[in-house]
Amino acid sequence: MSSVGTLWGRPGQRQSKVILSVAAINGFELAQPEWSFHNKPVEFTAKFPYGKIPTFEGTDGLNLSEGTAIARYLSSIGTVSLLGSNVQEVALVDQWMRFAEQEIGTPVGNIMGMIYGYLAPFNLENVNRETERIIRSLTYLESHISARPSGYVALDTLTLADFVLAGVIFVAASACLGAAERTKFPHVFAHYAKVASNEKVKQYWGTRQFVDVSITEPKQIDDLVRMYDEK
Repeated sequence: MSSVGTLWGRPGQRQSKVILSVAAINGFELAQPEWSFHNKPVEFTAKFPYGKIPTFEGTDGLNLSEGTAIARYLSSIGTVSLLGSNVQEVALVDQWMRFAEQEIGTPVGNIMGMIYGYLAPFNLENVNRETERIIRSLTYLESHISARPSGYVALDTLTLADFVLAGVIFVAASACLGAAERTKFPHVFAHYAKVASNEKVKQYWGTRQFVDVSITEPKQIDDLVRMYDEK
């Protein structure tokens, strides 16, 4: 495998899963230093003073933050097309990445921020409102994927949009979507299973169990840190 740089992230973080999957598909190797979430090393903070993860440190000196930007960069320098082969396909891939992150990832992130207290105090009414946003988006997505014989979201082949979507679904099903909710979206979760079981990337998607019942009470931030440390 060809070494392209260092990934500062956590294995349970959805963005890290996407980045590592893109790297694996293209035969890239990423160094992953051991470090503490609560005690970031100087070599990290010196290059990424904002402190947000994941970040990427390229062997050519390029430093990048923001998960999707890193994944797009690795896709663009790889030999396997994950971004589309013409302007129309690139636009479709971008459309579905943005849909996944904005229409599902944003409300999921808002819920996680209330559950673990890093965005706002826990408020069940607000959690339910954000859950309604997720259900509306998944209902639309379910209809879309059900009409696609390939089972992929943007094109008839695996793309970055599939990894990004799988990432937000992974988080949603780990906290916001219990078993009862998941049964309403069989094609969405068949898509997740299809992407996560790819032989080249399945090691990064791990064995964490989805919740049986959605979380509706506040939890400690250390619980989230432990979840980020799990695959």
